[in-house]
Amino acid sequence: MKKPGKKRRSARVAAYQEAAYVCDSCGEEIVVPVDVSAGKHQAYVEDCPVCCHPMTLRVEIGDDGEADVRGEHE
Repeated sequence: MKKPGKKRRSARVAAYQEAAYVCDSCGEEIVVPVDVSAGKHQAYVEDCPVCCHPMTLRVEIGDDGEADVRGEHE
């Protein structure tokens, strides 16, 4: 029987984390959310929120779960 007032905590790993890259066009550091559940190697296109140039973001998830993001001109 459960005791009143006690909540069970789940041991879930966060599916999202933040990582940063530097825009090749404007030189600004951009922080983006990374979906670590989408795989260890990801690539997608996103416009820089500062200068609006399209960037190909390449995401590598390390064995430790940390994300490394690199941006390249589209």
